[in-house]
This record gives sequence, structure tokens and C-alpha cells, in this order.
Amino acid sequence: MDEALLRSLTPSVLAVLVRRGADFAAAEDAVQDALIEAVRVWPADPPRDAKGWLVTVAWRKFLDATRADTARRRREDRLDEEPPPGPTPTVDDTLQLYFLCAHPSLTPSSAVALTLRAVGGLTTRQIAQAYLVPEATMAQRISRAKRTVSGVRFDQPGDVATVLRVLYLVFNEGYSGDIDLAAEAIRLTRQLAAAIDHPEVAGLLALMLLHHARRAARTAPDGSLVPLAEQDRSRWDTASIAEGIALLQAALARDRLGEFQAQAAIAALHADAPTAEETDWVQIVEWYDELARLTDSPIVRLNRAVAVGEADGPRAGLTALAALDDSLPRHTAVAAYLHERDGDLTTAARLYAEAAHKAPNLAEREYLTRQAARLNARRGR
Repeated sequence: MDEALLRSLTPSVLAVLVRRGADFAAAEDAVQDALIEAVRVWPADPPRDAKGWLVTVAWRKFLDATRADTARRRREDRLDEEPPPGPTPTVDDTLQLYFLCAHPSLTPSSAVALTLRAVGGLTTRQIAQAYLVPEATMAQRISRAKRTVSGVRFDQPGDVATVLRVLYLVFNEGYSGDIDLAAEAIRLTRQLAAAIDHPEVAGLLALMLLHHARRAARTAPDGSLVPLAEQDRSRWDTASIAEGIALLQAALARDRLGEFQAQAAIAALHADAPTAEETDWVQIVEWYDELARLTDSPIVRLNRAVAVGEADGPRAGLTALAALDDSLPRHTAVAAYLHERDGDLTTAARLYAEAAHKAPNLAEREYLTRQAARLNARRGR
């Protein structure tokens, strides 16, 4: 069973059902039922046209559910509509589906959560981590979003800002999480940039390219994390860096600064430094100031504290950090790093160990554990 194929076809099949008049919640349920049927049937009898098979089965599942629901009898006019026989045209509906899910009847945060779950393939836990809320809270938010759009015709696509937010979060999860979605997010953002002349679309694409350019150097051969300062910069993708910087410069020249352009500017300063020691931390702090003004995000202020520690010394970084809520994700890890820079190895080792217990994934947990062990070994000499 080719799970990757099923995953890649899911957005297109869902989009077909929505275009045929199915409300989003019912369409999603029907597609999930079709995927279960595919897992059961395909190993013994694989179809020649995988997408066509899924569309046909999902539509029949939707019709069966609709017939069983007496409250939806008004839809009987379209109950006999079946997908035409023969191969289904290969059309990439994913980006269109992102816009459809960003429906005006939903708040931006609910639209993002629903799209990440239904189209992006992220789990409720992963979405909750991205939003810094408990998993139960996010589950309720997604359920409310589904109820809101139940019975709604998806003929009013949402706005660009909401779609950009979804693509950004999908990329972040693909870049650092358990599911590799980064390349798909870049592909869709390229499509959006080709269709819409918008500086923030260009800024987001630049940001993705600049981060993705460093991906090969982010892990060692054993899978362990390699921090930015220790990465082999010869392994960075210079073509992607050049493309990202060119996109960013063109976007900034339009003088309509947005958060993705500001983030891309920070990434460009890192990418442009020949060595970690030559990084222009003063400019990075200035860009974090702009980003904090645009977003008022506690995570931005956390990252700014690191930059302040590099530009003005660890004591200044710790002062900036002290103004933030210590329950923020990675707050403890930042504190450990700044205390180590300040020469307090005992406190740093303790905080690295604490941060390891809070780490969101195994690679980060192992890295922080090694940092604590390294400092404990130095102290024992």
C-alpha cells in the first residue's frame, strides 16, 4: 500500500467533492471512509486510476450518508450525480482547497486549524503545539470549525493572509516536526506567488527557501541536531539562498513590510554570514524589533532575547528573557544557553536537563541531554 500516494491524492479528492456540492465536514468524512476502503482493497486489487477510484468511492460514501440523513433531503436533486466513467483528469487542487477552507464564515485561527487538520495532514497535537494551546482546546476549536461550515457552500474563498498562515505553519511542522511537509509547502507557496503579486507571498517564499537551504546541514549522520553556529555552511544550498534573497529584496523594495518579510530578513542575515562569528547580530536584533512590533508574539520576543545575548552579551540577553513568561516553549533551553555563555555552567547544566524533559521531539531532547552531559563533564574535571 502506497501511503504517500494516498496522502498526495487526498486534497484533490476532497476538493472534487466540495466542488460537487458536499459540505466540508461530510466531504472529509467520506474521503476518510474511501481511504479506509483503499487500504482494505488496493493490496489485492490496485486500481488503474487511483484518483478516479477514490473520487468514485468517496462520492458514493457521501451519497449514502446523505440519503441516511433526513435533515438533508433538500439535496436529493444531486443524489444521482455520479462521477463520469473513465480516467479522472490530473489536476492539483490543493492550493484551491486551502482557499476554500479559509472560508469567511470562520475566524482566521479556526480556518487555519481546520485546514492544517483536514488538508495539511497534521495531528491535533501538532496544531496545538503550533498555537501554544492544550490539545483538548485545539480539538474543540477544530470541532467548532467543522460545525460552523457544515452545510455551507464553499463558493466564497478566504483571504490570502489566512492561506499564508496555513502554509507557514505547515512548513514549520515539516521543517522541524515528525512529518515531512516542507517541500510541499514550498511548492504550494510557489504556485501562490505565481498567481498573486503580493509582497508577503514573496516574503513567505523567501523565508521558506532560506530556511530550507540549510536543511542538509541541520542534522549529523547519526540524525542528531546540529545548531546553526556549528553547521557546515558548505552544505547549504547556495542557489536557494540566492533565490530567497532576491525575492526578499524585491518584496522589501515595495515598502509594504509584513511579518514574513521581516522573518525572511533575519534568515537572510544568517545565510549571508560566511561564518557564525561574522553574523550581524545588531541588525538581527533590529529586525526582531520590527517583527515584535508587527506580531506582538511572545515567541518572537524569546528569539529576540537570544539575538540580544549575541549582540550585547549574555547578561543583556538574560535581562530580556526575564521579561517573558517562563512557560513559553524553549524558554528553558534559551535560559540554559545564555547562562552557559555567561559562564554559569552549574545553572546551565540544570536548565539543559530541564529543557530536555520539555522538548517537543526526540532529536531536540537528545541534543539538550547531550548539552547537559557536556557541561556536567566539564564541571567534574
